[in-house]
Amino acid sequence: QVQLVESGGGLVQAGGSLRLSCAASGGTRSSYVMGWFRQAPGKDREFVAAINWRSGTYVAEPVKGRFTISRENAKNTVLLQMNSLKPEDTAVYYCALDERLTLVPSRGEDEYDYWGQGTQVTVSS
Repeated sequence: QVQLVESGGGLVQAGGSLRLSCAASGGTRSSYVMGWFRQAPGKDREFVAAINWRSGTYVAEPVKGRFTISRENAKNTVLLQMNSLKPEDTAVYYCALDERLTLVPSRGEDEYDYWGQGTQVTVSS
């Protein structure tokens, strides 16, 4: 019923920037948590960042200071601005939505109810 669609991935040189977007549709409620995860080849999916329904943000330590998450409520869209990209940021990035009424997002993927198809981010050295 709820669908998430990511966009904005691509190829970028180390030190460059990309902006990812995630659009939610299909009956989503107004209060929810939306997060970003990433998965590199041969590695587990890991938490990147999340934003709650009051625009409180949470960012994982490996990307803190470089990535910024924000929300556009009018279009049910979440953005992930990625600056100073490194080759180790290369991964498939997934958008996820948690319908629980909580202000503190979970870093565990099992807590999220809906997932997008993923968008590839490749950082060359």
